Amino acid sequence: MKRKIIEKDRPAPAEKVQKLELVLKCDSAGSAEAVTTVLSQTVVPGIEISIVRSGVGLVNKSDILLAGTAGGLVIGFQVAMMPGLEKLLRDSGVEVRLHGLIYRLAEDIKAIAESMVPSPAEEQIIGTGAVIALFKGTRKGIIIGCEIRDGFLAVGQRFRIISPMGPVYTGTIESMHIEERAIQKATRGQQVGIRIRDFKKTRIGDLVESFRAAPKKNLWRPKAGVTRITQ
Repeated sequence: MKRKIIEKDRPAPAEKVQKLELVLKCDSAGSAEAVTTVLSQTVVPGIEISIVRSGVGLVNKSDILLAGTAGGLVIGFQVAMMPGLEKLLRDSGVEVRLHGLIYRLAEDIKAIAESMVPSPAEEQIIGTGAVIALFKGTRKGIIIGCEIRDGFLAVGQRFRIISPMGPVYTGTIESMHIEERAIQKATRGQQVGIRIRDFKKTRIGDLVESFRAAPKKNLWRPKAGVTRITQ
């Protein structure tokens, strides 16, 4: 029997909806109905929770094979797994999560679904400064004199130059100098020279901003094996 649970607040058709597919096994038909009802009330915008099959009894080979073609997840409620299926779990990459309490099962599924929600691209600003001087560099590039206003700049960081009209250059800090001395890091109040290749449209007064991408969220992936969550 196939049952589909769709969140109450479905996104507009133009938005991409991800699916969390699972196989459900319970100790009784009444339990299966109760779990299905609880999961129908588990709303995670952008995620569609889909029970591809619901059944009664021990988690068996058929359940694992089906999950292997779907979301890789089998949820058991007050049931165990038939013995001798560990190798099949490893080979198919399926995770079996066994629960004894319905509210913990709902919390578990919600946490998994929330981890699947794509997060917008974010970045962290490391340091800012201003262009205070321009020096001759290569034929296609220049050296900018930059005064650090906040945070720090360091060799190897990604940085951008921002004019009054918006960002005009993005690159990596390959080297920095204070007069003739090469340095690896410059902090607030210091004035440094930064060489820029293949770009000459920088102007005095432009902003300099170093940044790095925010750490990516750890998305849920099935871990081949059995996880027992009984409390």
